[in-house]
Amino acid sequence: MKYRTAIVACLAVMATIRFCHAADPRYPDWPCTQAKVPEISLAAVWAGPPLDDISGKWKDDAKVSALVAKLAARRTPLEEAQKAITEYLNGAADKTGSGKLLFSGLFDSLNAQRSQVLNGLERVTRKQRAAAEKIRDDTLALQALHGASPPDQAKIDELGNQLVWQTRIFEDRRNVIKFVCEVPTAIDQRLFALGRTIQQEIE
Repeated sequence: MKYRTAIVACLAVMATIRFCHAADPRYPDWPCTQAKVPEISLAAVWAGPPLDDISGKWKDDAKVSALVAKLAARRTPLEEAQKAITEYLNGAADKTGSGKLLFSGLFDSLNAQRSQVLNGLERVTRKQRAAAEKIRDDTLALQALHGASPPDQAKIDELGNQLVWQTRIFEDRRNVIKFVCEVPTAIDQRLFALGRTIQQEIE
């Protein structure tokens, strides 16, 4: 059968959706094998001086804000970011205060960046669920067209091509999800590494 591959692919699509739902009942839209951690814990990435007294104040310092934006961007290589931290703190009059402001900004910015990634993953999962249901319905319709007597070949071709295209998009999204699932961990690791650099400079 010309569109047998598309029908078989639908079964794989439905299996994928069932697997995604089995991850964590608290987060039904979470698609990753990694456990969902909604926010980075400050204690997990910072062992320096308390930050309670400077919460949010980094936004009032234009130089710190600009540096935070550069350091938080994943396109900035980690080694380059660490070098920029060292250069900035070595030139600061109050190294401890500047370091605290800098890390506070990084913590806020990378947590927000991470939340965007998490929300995006769950949004795509909802799209995948809707796409899987559409593929299932179209597969049943295609099977019904094949069973008709006589079969309407024009409709079979149209729906079969549509099903092939829908399945391809679904699989492409699934591959992207696998890649993006690694991003929150990468953000955690970046924040920890930058925080450690700041702590080493102010100690």
